[in-house]
Amino acid sequence: MEFILCDLSDGIGTIQFNNDAKRNSLNKQMLQELMEAFGRIEKTRAQAVIVRAASGAKVWSAGLDVCELPEPGRDPLSYNDPLEQVLRIVQKFPAPVIAMVEGGVWGGACDLAFVCDILVGTPSATFAITPAKIGVPYNSSGILHFLNVLGAHYVKEMFFTAEPLSAQRAASVGILNHLVPPQEIESFTRALANSITRNSPLAIRVIKEQLRILTGSHPISPETFERIQGLRRLVYDSEDYKEGVRAFKEKRKPVFKGA
Repeated sequence: MEFILCDLSDGIGTIQFNNDAKRNSLNKQMLQELMEAFGRIEKTRAQAVIVRAASGAKVWSAGLDVCELPEPGRDPLSYNDPLEQVLRIVQKFPAPVIAMVEGGVWGGACDLAFVCDILVGTPSATFAITPAKIGVPYNSSGILHFLNVLGAHYVKEMFFTAEPLSAQRAASVGILNHLVPPQEIESFTRALANSITRNSPLAIRVIKEQLRILTGSHPISPETFERIQGLRRLVYDSEDYKEGVRAFKEKRKPVFKGA
């Protein structure tokens, strides 16, 4: 694999982003390799998985590769989108997934970190969900991932401002389970994963699935679902969506007109 490094040791799988030149942006190839890596590790019956960037990374991941977003008229975050597939794999993976976070976590990568079961970070970690910066309508399942971690007011602030939360604030509001010095993060995260491997893998697998089902049990009516999809379509059919993507590619600030 080109963009992902995959390893297994003592019942603990490690998946490392390996595309520093592009700030570990989640392009389609990298997402496919992530799926493959999780598949390989699942076959080994690993009891924990650590997802990380290179040691000392300034950016954990810059999120979706904006250059690969579809043209207006097509949902940029549909059910079968590679990022959505990766998020479901992490949620349904039969062992706990630990995000070891150094550096910035942006956009869709923030969603990826939030669906991990445990987050450990250093003071350099920041979290920003940025679809409003480029005029992208976020999907309902993604917003629910944030609501399952944070209260509604924090979620609104993150989505409306698109500004990053510091590691200290992320720890105080419950995004980070642990905030540790950079020189200790690898040993700390490994020790945490080791503590998981000493417990019953069957019990953990069942409890994780119970938690997934319970946190996702927010039924909505077909009419409500259709209204949400209609609202999102207004955005990805809009001039703002075109402008946001165009401005990103041209490396300038977008000029949104709300239409």
